[in-house]
Amino acid sequence: MDFRRLELLLALSRMGSMRAVADAYHLTTSTVSQQIAALARETKTLLIEPDGRRVRLTPAGRRLADHAVTILAEVDAALRDLDPDAEPVGTLRVGGFATGIRVSLLPVLAELRDSHPGLRAVISEYEPVEAFELLMNDDIDLALSYDYNLAPATIDPALQSVALWSTPWGLAVPDDDAGTRAPSDYADRYWIVNSRNSADETAVRTLASLSGFTPTIAHQIDSLELVEDLILAGYGVALLPLHRASREGLTVLPLGTHDLRMTAYAVTRRGRDNWPPLRVLLSRLVPPGNVVPELHRWPRTV
Repeated sequence: MDFRRLELLLALSRMGSMRAVADAYHLTTSTVSQQIAALARETKTLLIEPDGRRVRLTPAGRRLADHAVTILAEVDAALRDLDPDAEPVGTLRVGGFATGIRVSLLPVLAELRDSHPGLRAVISEYEPVEAFELLMNDDIDLALSYDYNLAPATIDPALQSVALWSTPWGLAVPDDDAGTRAPSDYADRYWIVNSRNSADETAVRTLASLSGFTPTIAHQIDSLELVEDLILAGYGVALLPLHRASREGLTVLPLGTHDLRMTAYAVTRRGRDNWPPLRVLLSRLVPPGNVVPELHRWPRTV
């Protein structure tokens, strides 16, 4: 097989149209179509099929595109062995939660902008379940995910993860309702959870169960700022990062014996971390020795 044709097939699986691939590689649409057709003849397999006015990969085409990631990465690794000074080049598609992007990704991209100018990142915000599905469909290359020790995530065996950092969470209440109180003291309050990630509600229900009560989940909110607004307005209580700078009038109480921690992860498809651009990014993201550092300074906005 011609490696160039494999590269175009992989690009088609990611970009979704012949025109987009042609523009990205400075080719004509006809040339891209001819190269994909030649690859189909080489493999003796139908790789694309009509989809309205566009085309899409057949199941066999998508499987070959999956293999192409590893094949092209190995070819690139072999060339790098011959030319260790060669720069990795490509577009990294990263999806994840806002704090993971802000804390882990953006500082690394700022560094890579100078050290590896051939790398480019496309960033989108997703909750973990959304990001995992996109990874499985090869719509992103890297997911920045999180879970709680009271609600650990379960991921597909085709994915692999490595922990980046962790931070404790506490119970957020208005100042005039704070003190050395336990979660069970707020059993009669409404509770606020995340609307897009069920792990948040699972953590609340597990904490409540450990404290001997069943919480009343009344509000589902994504933005931590809006969660704070609801708490200050008397609409309920919620779990928030313990070390995050809180709004005036708001206190985040430690949970005492019920330790709740959130851990952030870098998640990829198995075998994809050999792709040079992704390998470079992961080498900067992952803590040395895989020791998960404590996140002491939580950003104001999540």
